Amino acid sequence: MYEPGPPRTTSVGEPVELAPRSPDPGRTYRWTVRDAPAGSDLAAGDGPDPDATGPPSSTTTVDSGGEAADATAPVDSTAVLRAGDTGRDDDPVVHLAPDAPGTYVLALDAPDGTHRQRVRAFPDERRETEIRVPAADIPTDGDDEVDRVSLLWPHNENRLGLDRAERDGDEWVATVRVPPGRHGFGFVPDGDRSAAYHGDCEVSGPGRPRISLDAAVVEGDGPAESDRLRLTAEIEPAPAVDDVERAGDPDALDVTFLVDDRDADPETVAAVESRADGRTLTVPLDELPDSVRIRAVPHGERYGAGETVRIEAVDGGASAAITDPNPTPEWAESPTIYEVFVRSFAGDTLPTTFREIERRVEYLDHLGVDALWLTPVLASPTDHGYHVTDYYETAADLGSREAFESLVDACHGAGIRVIFDLVINHTSRDHPAFQLHSAGVDAYVDHYRRTDAARDVTGIDWSELGDGDAPDYYFEWGRIPNLNYDSPAVREWLLDVVDEWAGVVDGFRADVAWGVPHGFWKEVADRVPDDVLLLDETLPHDPFYGEGEFHRHYDTSLYETLRAVGAGEEPADAVEAALARGEWLGFDDGRSQMRYVENHDEDRYLAEYGRDALRAAAAVTFTLPGAPMIYAGQERGNETYRGPIRWHDGDNDLTDFHRRLVALRGAEPLLRDGDVTFEGRAADVRVVEGDAERVTAYERTPAGGDGSEADPLLVVVNFATEPATVAVPDGVETDLLGDGSAVDRDGGGDGDAGVRVAVDAAAVLR
Repeated sequence: MYEPGPPRTTSVGEPVELAPRSPDPGRTYRWTVRDAPAGSDLAAGDGPDPDATGPPSSTTTVDSGGEAADATAPVDSTAVLRAGDTGRDDDPVVHLAPDAPGTYVLALDAPDGTHRQRVRAFPDERRETEIRVPAADIPTDGDDEVDRVSLLWPHNENRLGLDRAERDGDEWVATVRVPPGRHGFGFVPDGDRSAAYHGDCEVSGPGRPRISLDAAVVEGDGPAESDRLRLTAEIEPAPAVDDVERAGDPDALDVTFLVDDRDADPETVAAVESRADGRTLTVPLDELPDSVRIRAVPHGERYGAGETVRIEAVDGGASAAITDPNPTPEWAESPTIYEVFVRSFAGDTLPTTFREIERRVEYLDHLGVDALWLTPVLASPTDHGYHVTDYYETAADLGSREAFESLVDACHGAGIRVIFDLVINHTSRDHPAFQLHSAGVDAYVDHYRRTDAARDVTGIDWSELGDGDAPDYYFEWGRIPNLNYDSPAVREWLLDVVDEWAGVVDGFRADVAWGVPHGFWKEVADRVPDDVLLLDETLPHDPFYGEGEFHRHYDTSLYETLRAVGAGEEPADAVEAALARGEWLGFDDGRSQMRYVENHDEDRYLAEYGRDALRAAAAVTFTLPGAPMIYAGQERGNETYRGPIRWHDGDNDLTDFHRRLVALRGAEPLLRDGDVTFEGRAADVRVVEGDAERVTAYERTPAGGDGSEADPLLVVVNFATEPATVAVPDGVETDLLGDGSAVDRDGGGDGDAGVRVAVDAAAVLR
């Protein structure tokens, strides 16, 4: 019952959190090291370091300098194994920061027995570099000098005030250890994020390898030999994106097979894993447990996200069924998602309620969307709803629980699934749990994470609090303190919240997914029904949230590129580089991405870059692999990012354009399931009239090995304000997105071979 989950993978210096599943806060748990790699400070029999006082730092070596050094220095980063931050005497949750490559074996003594947890640590991927910013580039308030500059980025979980740069002459400097890539950062003066200097820290190196696992049962060599399970890993190196994000070395790639310790005893696990031969694992069926999960992890210069299969005995073990233990729900393979910012959806005359949203389900049906994502609907003191005060009650202004379930039923009647915004990284500070925690009530003392008041930048007076007692939060979000996942009581509570709503809705969009431990999300994925979609908000793009956790992911790589193209900072062909960057990061399937041009946290694309660029950007999201998302109002011509939907004075032509995109994608399987290439016919597309920098082309082709005989589709997208005329290869007959009149098969009448197509925003050609 309390087993801690699958084997985990990480790299030296990259912490991993380990916890019992389905925890009972009233029971006792204890972690002990069974084995550790040579060179590690850990040894058999060790427990968590009792002197470690905070989360290990994996990326920064920033000095504060001067008198503030003691108050703002990072917490202890030397502990290889530390207990979670609770007031408990036992160790329900521990954090392992490997100090040597190899396999760590830990034992969890739980109320139901002893469980084994392995962690495979690959070599340190981090490289030390300096971030230097001229002091003159850091904004000041009038003539006042900047007292402190904080480094803010995902590598310190966006904790403003945690890591400080130091002054070096005319520059502010931070020394960091981070893996290869282009990492966006902010240098924030005196806690004022609005005055931050933003830049990129570039660390040269390869991306992560990607894996595809083929599993099959093959016949034995003779009547006396059992049939065998054969797992074959195909590993792709990272492509080069630029000089910084370079390609991986294909000759250095290998695979490690890991049997799930929950499914077999250590001797069986070792015997199965010993049968690996290079990229193939072959095991007689009679040597396998009745049900076993095996994971394959690619690695070379860096390691990548693994793929897992489940093997279950059939016919008394004579054969086996091979399945995905965390399959994507069939309805969510390639859905069109429509996001609603709840309290503005009824428009500018009526208050939004569940009833008013329900009245507009017919509109959603007519638009053709497959899934409705609602921003938070739970009790909250805010309009946006992300400051939750009750996880079990809907917001009073929106309506009752019964009214919400009526809306869900109405959506289901129209064939539309409902995605619930799950906000469990933090609560409102008005949540009773936080108030009880702050008041020192014993049952709530560990519910929230705490930090040093010296790191606070909110201006809230924490002077009455002792060292380490200030609420922990991200950015300057002082009103939404972070929950403490080191506490079994918090884990039990939030798993119950997931259970509460998983039976009502069809999916969860996880807010601030990057702020919740991977182990918890793995438990959620194993816990929810198979037909429930899990969609992450991970910023930036991170493939490891797809490793037995989430089915669909925010595609921040394409989003940022579409914004840059709209602004004229990048050519339209940068779309190809955006997809390559997803592969460089380690994503193996473009269909797992949610493609979008805007959402409730971003300025409207229309307001920033104009109607023509919006139409082109939307067309890209609908003609690439993945799940396209429309943010309510995008199709109506809204220019305010959370303003009321323009029901009465909206852009009907723009709405019709989005409707046609939805319909075409639904009618053409290749747009949902096919591969994408920028070579072949796409590379032969030539701009005859118009701005070539604003035009890109790609082809959607049958997915490799699926046996489809569908004709490829040639997509041409134009971000310019004026139409472009392009010459395309012979064989094109019609534009499926338009009415066909834009295609001139006579080559333009000037004797030039080929077909001419007039492209307004986009053309999908067959």
